[in-house]
Amino acid sequence: MRIAILKERAAGETRVSATPETVRKFIALGAALSVESGAGLSASIADAAYAEAGAEVLPEGQAVKDADIVLAVQGPDPATLAGAKPGVWLAAVLDPFGQRARVDSYASAGIEALAMEFIPRITRAQSMDVLSSQSNLAGYKAVIAAADTYGRAFPMMMTAAGTITAARVFVMGVGVAGLQAIATARRLGAQVSATDVRSATREQIESLGAKPVFVDKVAGIEGEGAGGYATEMSEEYQKAQAELVSSHIAKQDIVITTALIPGRAAPRLVSDAQIASMKPGSVIFDLAVAQGGNVEGSVADEVIERHGVKIMGFSNTPAHLPADASALYARNLYNFLSAFWDKEQGRPVLDEEIGNAVRLTQGGKVVNERLLG
Repeated sequence: MRIAILKERAAGETRVSATPETVRKFIALGAALSVESGAGLSASIADAAYAEAGAEVLPEGQAVKDADIVLAVQGPDPATLAGAKPGVWLAAVLDPFGQRARVDSYASAGIEALAMEFIPRITRAQSMDVLSSQSNLAGYKAVIAAADTYGRAFPMMMTAAGTITAARVFVMGVGVAGLQAIATARRLGAQVSATDVRSATREQIESLGAKPVFVDKVAGIEGEGAGGYATEMSEEYQKAQAELVSSHIAKQDIVITTALIPGRAAPRLVSDAQIASMKPGSVIFDLAVAQGGNVEGSVADEVIERHGVKIMGFSNTPAHLPADASALYARNLYNFLSAFWDKEQGRPVLDEEIGNAVRLTQGGKVVNERLLG
């Protein structure tokens, strides 16, 4: 059983799908590891570290030769896998809805594509959940980047020269990224408030010491969408929330938006009129900018100014923390494959619940129900 680790080819991608730690663990299971030269450099991992861990470091394009499983961060071009064994597994974040043509090409090439972002949010799969591990870091980085762009201090400071008031931070969307954004802003000393369409998040917000901002007496989303994600709001709720947010957002110094709906464009949370109501010098970080954006006018990887407010967002936020993001992602992959490792066959054998959830292609066809519906 040979596992190949690809060097990422997407622009701006700094992460890598294996670390020396996970290489050692895979070898302990009985696998052989091939790593493309330079795969870990942007994550501060030298080729020598992989070699010391027991992997074979090969020139770019050679590591996949005779591979049974290929690990990557972002989905590669199928041509990158030329030389791998027929039916090779590809485990990566594959963006099946945004890159459907590429998924079809995986099927045509006989690749069994496994979309790591489709890992179901169930208890036994928590350690495999790449979206959670990467969103956690994204929420942290969003606050740090916004704090760096904001021209003032976050905590209240009492000095002989006078008092500096604490920054007001408003987090919109309380999933994994939002919760970490709340926690990070609180650690930096800000006054934090947060909102979400899921009423169950109120207690989570309060547990982190933040103020919940919710629409009352209007039905929003009582539960959660499939897999623990929010679904779209009713028209009545959207109107009521917009009115509430408009009055609240005008008082904020920093706004962090985190709302995403799998397979759809990011919902619009902040309008141009709401931006205009904010104080000059305020900052908005749009974590959903790569999926269309929660904020009107946001542009990926640029800081733009509208009505005196700076609006920013990264197309790949976890890639701005490459070492930590790689370490967590690599562990997710190891936890995924090792959980199904069959000692007699010397390879992983997926079960139906998780296997069917992540498997996009098999036997030359697209087989995932979410893509066939």
